[in-house]
Amino acid sequence: MDTHTYGDGARGSTLWGKGPNGGSRDSTTWGRRGGSSVVAAIVAGLALLVPVSGAAADSGKTAPGTYVDPALLAKANRIPGLKLHVIVQSTGGRSAAENAVKGLGSLRKRLDLVGGVALDLPAGRINALAKVPGLTITSDALVKVSGSAAYTSAQIWPYESGVASLWPSTIPLTTQGPAIAIVDSGVDPARADFGTRLLTQVNLSSLTPTATGDGRGHGTFVAGIAAGSATGYAGAAPAAPIVSIRVMDDNGKAMTSDVVAACQWILANKDKYNIRVANFSLHSATPGHFVSNPLDKAVEKLWFSGIFVAVASGNYGVAGQPVHMGYAPGNDPFVMTVGALDLGGTVGLGNDNAAPFSAYGYTYDGFLKPDIAAPGRFIVGPAPAASTLVAQKPLNVTAPGYIQLSGTSFASPAVAGAAQEILTRHPSWTPDQVKGALLATAKKAPNATPNSVGAGELSAGKAASLSAPPNPNLALDRFVGPDPTGGSTPVFDWATWEDAVKNNPAWDAATWTDATWTDATWTDATWTDATWTDATWTDATWTDATWTDGAIEDASWEDAAEGDSSSTPDAYALDPLDEAAILADPSLAPPPGTLP
Repeated sequence: MDTHTYGDGARGSTLWGKGPNGGSRDSTTWGRRGGSSVVAAIVAGLALLVPVSGAAADSGKTAPGTYVDPALLAKANRIPGLKLHVIVQSTGGRSAAENAVKGLGSLRKRLDLVGGVALDLPAGRINALAKVPGLTITSDALVKVSGSAAYTSAQIWPYESGVASLWPSTIPLTTQGPAIAIVDSGVDPARADFGTRLLTQVNLSSLTPTATGDGRGHGTFVAGIAAGSATGYAGAAPAAPIVSIRVMDDNGKAMTSDVVAACQWILANKDKYNIRVANFSLHSATPGHFVSNPLDKAVEKLWFSGIFVAVASGNYGVAGQPVHMGYAPGNDPFVMTVGALDLGGTVGLGNDNAAPFSAYGYTYDGFLKPDIAAPGRFIVGPAPAASTLVAQKPLNVTAPGYIQLSGTSFASPAVAGAAQEILTRHPSWTPDQVKGALLATAKKAPNATPNSVGAGELSAGKAASLSAPPNPNLALDRFVGPDPTGGSTPVFDWATWEDAVKNNPAWDAATWTDATWTDATWTDATWTDATWTDATWTDATWTDATWTDGAIEDASWEDAAEGDSSSTPDAYALDPLDEAAILADPSLAPPPGTLP
């Protein structure tokens, strides 16, 4: 903002107009207080700064001498039914303020000291108050303890997804719970986001065998969402230890064989580093059946060995329409496949939807994916300044070392972090139980396209509060048994399963009783016979061509839609009204001092 100093030392600005003589402000939100009016260009500038819509944003709709917090005006037009806590002051004193709000809400306090009142009212009634002259209307914002040693985030997603409710009330001196393995492009070890919690780094990439750190930036970003702890940027599990396994090059490409090798490394070292969660924000280059893909088999071995696996559903969705979910490992029925959610910039389910790029639909084997959705659009996270992501998307950088990106890549680690928080509280739970808890407590998104967000939105706090979650893989588990080759890890007997399915398309109908999944969590409609139709299992589906060695290309790609950035980076940041909505919901409220 340009400023000018006048002879007597007073300052004016191009935003508010000249200072020493007029001294008064005139705008859509302030109204006229006398003196010189602000030039038309400045009013136009305010219209850009204050994103309100409809009549409340028109010149003259705010009474002379009245100021309304722009965030309140925005809420009034976007969510008129939202309950707000506000303070209304009047130039006529407390009595005038009380008269102005009469009948508009519930009076909470009389504030004679500042000539105002505190009250609760629906957001839509802010517009009526704005027409009363001489008022100053602001949010009754939270007051926080200075210097609180707690994890914080300036974004909506950790609170909306419930992961913030599981954060420690103070930053612990040591790591808490099991480790998360990040199978990606590496993690920048110099980041303050991870401190000493990065236990080890391994490079298994055949494409960049001598590389260190994270030249791409994708893995650092993913790790930040799963377990970052920097002030204002806390991830889902900010006290979790991290293990980095690099498989990608600086262009986001990996060999599938390297990803399989990463799974082998995790199995060999899971006890040494206490790895109970693994995240794969990538997918194979060739679609197919899960029973034939080596990457699917590899992540299943992790699952059967007690390691919860979160994978990205993929960014190949087209205009919100269903697609064939054929890419490993997101097509595997055992693991947790995560779609990307667009929160719409506010707390609450009303405007939540699947991100337009987030893939959903049936796999070649008849399974509906994704299983669940987590925030994955317009997310801010850490990235090395010299990474190729930053070089390719410099306009997405929001602060030194941080960038705003979108993709199912960044929804998956939110679930991985949530799983780590759950296992910290329930260390004896199996991956099936963690998956069951997440599915059983997922929040329904009423306006989302059916199936696009799976069972619903991540609700980590509620999932962690369960004591006996159901097993969503129960029907499949009966086909899991000892490795016929003598290996110590159980395997999925796909041949027996295939015979069972071909003989009975509704093979699992008896498993999914109302007693297991109540109507509120998992309806019969999800598991109707239509899911397992004969059409799914036609001879054409099971051709020899599908099962040839050439069908599995040894290449995998990251799942990030890096070009999908918001034109208003602050749109998905917290404001005081979002904070009030979070604290009003016991399932979302974080520990004291957590909100920034």
